[in-house]
Amino acid sequence: MAKKTADYEAEKQKLKEFLSGFTTQDDQGRKKFKYAEQLTAIAHREQVSITIDLDDVAEHDEELAQAIRENTRRYNALMADVIETLLPDYKERDVPARDALDVFIKHRHLMDARSQDGANPAAAQPARNTFPPELMRRYEVYFKSQTNEKVIPIREVKASSIGKLVMIKGIVTRATEVKPMMQVATYTCDQCGAETYQPIVSTSFMPQINCPGEDCRVNRSGGRLTLQSRGSKFTKFQEIKVQEHSDAVPVGHIPRSITVYARGDQTRLAAPGDHVAINGIYLPIKKEGFKAMTSGLLSETYLEAHRIAKLNKSEDDEVGEEEITQEELKQLAEQDFYNKLSSSIAPEIFGHEDVKKALLLLLVGGVDKNPAGMKIRGNINICLMGDPGVAKSQLLSYIDRLAPRSQYTTGRGSSGVGLTAAVMKDPLTGEMTLEGGALVLADQGICCIDEFDKMDEGDRTAIHEVMEQQTISIAKAGIMTSLNARVSILAAANPAYGRYNIKRSIEDNVQLPAALLSRFDLLWLMADKADRENDLRLAKHITYVHQHNINPPQQHTPMDMKLMRRYIALCQKQNPVIPAELSNFIVGSYCELRKEARLEENKYSTTFTSARTLLGILRLSTALARLRIVDQVEKEDVNEAMRLMEMSKDSLKQQQAAPNRGKKDVDVIYDLIRSIAEGSKTLKIQDIRDRATSKGFKPDQVEKCLDEYEELSVWQLNQARTKLTFIS
Repeated sequence: MAKKTADYEAEKQKLKEFLSGFTTQDDQGRKKFKYAEQLTAIAHREQVSITIDLDDVAEHDEELAQAIRENTRRYNALMADVIETLLPDYKERDVPARDALDVFIKHRHLMDARSQDGANPAAAQPARNTFPPELMRRYEVYFKSQTNEKVIPIREVKASSIGKLVMIKGIVTRATEVKPMMQVATYTCDQCGAETYQPIVSTSFMPQINCPGEDCRVNRSGGRLTLQSRGSKFTKFQEIKVQEHSDAVPVGHIPRSITVYARGDQTRLAAPGDHVAINGIYLPIKKEGFKAMTSGLLSETYLEAHRIAKLNKSEDDEVGEEEITQEELKQLAEQDFYNKLSSSIAPEIFGHEDVKKALLLLLVGGVDKNPAGMKIRGNINICLMGDPGVAKSQLLSYIDRLAPRSQYTTGRGSSGVGLTAAVMKDPLTGEMTLEGGALVLADQGICCIDEFDKMDEGDRTAIHEVMEQQTISIAKAGIMTSLNARVSILAAANPAYGRYNIKRSIEDNVQLPAALLSRFDLLWLMADKADRENDLRLAKHITYVHQHNINPPQQHTPMDMKLMRRYIALCQKQNPVIPAELSNFIVGSYCELRKEARLEENKYSTTFTSARTLLGILRLSTALARLRIVDQVEKEDVNEAMRLMEMSKDSLKQQQAAPNRGKKDVDVIYDLIRSIAEGSKTLKIQDIRDRATSKGFKPDQVEKCLDEYEELSVWQLNQARTKLTFIS
């Protein structure tokens, strides 16, 4: 044991040398005392925590770094002792008292000094009356693990890791409120007035009742202790539940979670829904009193957080606060960057150019407006309604990976409570708390809901309020509150009959209530039409991706996710406004849309148009202006927003066009020939035959059309029937 003590003394000396002697070089090549400067700040109460980077320790002494990693809890105490002995050397001026505890500490030092002067030097003070070091310290010591440290999966953190520094990654499922937690309890005796201190290491403690002071012990007066909360030391405390990532869970198992205790500066760093990497010491929970009896032989464990860092969704790197550089901006602002950005969304998926543009605008979002006492949302909601096998779910999962904050759920797998919020009993405090569901966790992000049509009607109504008011109102178990859910909803659904039935109206096919449909800014129908040319290109694209695991060469080289994230974050800082001269144009366009919806008796061709459609146009046009990083919406933005609106409806219209128009095949082929000509006077008959065949017409139908229109003197054919000339 004596040898061990000597060892620790030697270790303390090493730590002292490291703190006072470690230097780094700054940009000018000058030496910089990294930790000595921090010690000065702590001595002057400008800093309340010091983080020791194990990379620096390893650079100074590899063995010491290894020892700290293997026995972190002990070295934490040693480092705190060393800093305490060093602080007087770094104190350059007297610091005024900041709070009640400072005054208490000052008085205690004075009392201590007086009692030392007046008392017999040989009579040692009783152990209880010496000040515990935790009481006098006004700083925390944290360790940051080395950069090459391996991440331990949560289910692999076992007994061998107790007392060591471990690094885990996961998603925060619950974070309690920050509350004060007692570190040192101070008692005063009602008989002799002596102060007694009790350091507390676990979440519960047994208060002392009898005074252990010298006077009470000798006189046997049996003084009772009273807890003095002003003289005790409290620290901020928060309990965080971290669950392992779904891709780390073995097949057939449920995700494990670990309890993390954050104290002091480490609190309020993570919110539910964040992906985090946590450095900490793995420790058992020490229980006292009644709890120890009830738990029996079982012991619980927790992780004492030393460093909490947020992570990106898909990559394992930490969320960078760095801005996008000017060179990258120049590279982005080249010609046709709108198409370039949209084609970078899910480049492995063929086609769907306009859908990708709409998804890009969903990521950027419009501008929130808050006129007096009212809130108009800026988030864009999109519903992709389509036949099976048109890559709806793939687009959703790509957006889920690309968005910095998002949640992915499916219709059958989520209940109304799971989407909004559930009332739970907090195991630590026993009070009723709210646990946020998918929509609350995705606040200021995107919530992707797949299989939207298969959700229960009762659960689907939970989304109505979120989609327009952006809040979730709750009145359950005595909790009346309104939670923020500023979330964009991206839903994917199949039509009512599995595939789109062109003989029925849009309402019959979609079978979602109008109240819900009007809340979607865009409703896309992604139809799977048989078309020889398109099918050929699609099949080639899919086989290429299958062979090479990468998208085929395109017109634009797709940008990587990190750059897109940084660009979208930059776009979201813009707040473009709509100039007065444009408002008349938008009003006119909207009235025209309403008129069309009213005039067309044909129920097959249009969807429900309401004032929300106008707000949808405004949101899309402000999102387009944000994308160009400008402060004012231009006419092109409004035109593009209208075009996307039309295209989303157009994908519905073109389905009914063929059966409902009542045209003969001959007339349809005539329209096709006119479209091939595009203003030219002559055409090759072979081109016409090829195009008509690819559209599904038989050769004799083509011949019939050529003959009929020749008789009508629309065109004439040469003798060999190889050339067609239009008669003007």
